[in-house]
Amino acid sequence: MRFDVFCSIAQTPIANRIPAESTLLVNFLEQARAADELGYGTLWVAESHYSSELQKRHLAPVIPHWKGEIGLNTDICQLAHRVFGCTRRIEVGSAIMNIVCNGGPLPAAERVATALAWHGLDPDERRKLHIGFAVGRFDFINRLTGIAPREQWEELAWPQVRNAILREAAEIFVRLLQGEELRSDDIQEQALTLKSFNDPAKWAETKAKAGAHGETLRIPRRWNFEITKVIPCGWRRELLRLVVGSHDPDLQVLLNTFAPVRVFNLSITSPDVIETTHERMRHAYHPAGGPWQRSYMPRTVFVFLNAQAGLTPERQRTAAQEEAESALAQYWIAMEGTLEPGRVARAADNALIGNPEDIARQIVDRFDPHDRLMLWFDFFNHDSARVVANMEQFMHSVVPRLADLGIPTRRHPSE
Repeated sequence: MRFDVFCSIAQTPIANRIPAESTLLVNFLEQARAADELGYGTLWVAESHYSSELQKRHLAPVIPHWKGEIGLNTDICQLAHRVFGCTRRIEVGSAIMNIVCNGGPLPAAERVATALAWHGLDPDERRKLHIGFAVGRFDFINRLTGIAPREQWEELAWPQVRNAILREAAEIFVRLLQGEELRSDDIQEQALTLKSFNDPAKWAETKAKAGAHGETLRIPRRWNFEITKVIPCGWRRELLRLVVGSHDPDLQVLLNTFAPVRVFNLSITSPDVIETTHERMRHAYHPAGGPWQRSYMPRTVFVFLNAQAGLTPERQRTAAQEEAESALAQYWIAMEGTLEPGRVARAADNALIGNPEDIARQIVDRFDPHDRLMLWFDFFNHDSARVVANMEQFMHSVVPRLADLGIPTRRHPSE
């Protein structure tokens, strides 16, 4: 089993206090150095763009109740350069890079190529840059940069159209990073069908609005361009790991016809989807990446660990549970505006909560011994010293218990 760290760098109020941007960035680098020294494999960092606070003034805000900023990382390439510069062994990953906004997949591919050209200048450098990529969770970001419905029927079927936009962008992005010379006509044209919709009535309404009568509804390209390739182009491609942030089976298979592309997984994904994905990828994974391994689909999980000295194991367990419920409640209030106990309970079911013995047993009960876990320690927690202490306790107190329970673990290197 492998252990990574997930960081959000969220500028959110806790106890009615919002830390300064510089404080959060300094805290992040402190946690990155600690993760490196402790032996975590990859540091995954959330990405966001533009002010989530000001989007509350939009005509149709996406997260109208969120206070502060969802995340301060807007460019994984610049962030990775800083992390690589102050650490020795840990790798860096984007969770995830939005390849649709800010000009789309062409400039996104060029940024990644440039970052890796610099990163790989040292012939002894072996650390990977893991690029998790997708369309982005918060649609106001895409709309701010021109990715919005162009016709009334696109507005009606926007979730389906947005998924099609991701498929178009992802193919461009992956193929450019393979060094291909590419024009937009080389990219698979996108279309909607009945399969794209959960509701047949919505499909019929969309076709009627578009004036379409056949079994498919063509979506005009978002990116039209003549032949090109990204530069620099001579960088070391063994330093790149591509990870698609989508559970669209067709997209996973398509991208793996061009290059080895792994899958990014959220903590809320159901176990049956996880196992189905592993089975699909065992057959679909590009042969250049070798045999598919479970660790190629990292899984995000909240961690609420209490190993405070002087407390009984039962009191540690209770304190961790209280902390988890408080943080998860704050999150759902920010996301939805109301507190629904059922949502908090379901999120807690996907978290690791308790003292070191509790968490070790939860891992054994819920995960495969070959999984890779992205441990989220800074979730609604701005106390960097506490975050680092929890990272230390996990490695020093939880991981040895896993070995005693028959779960082998692996630290550096990440692969």
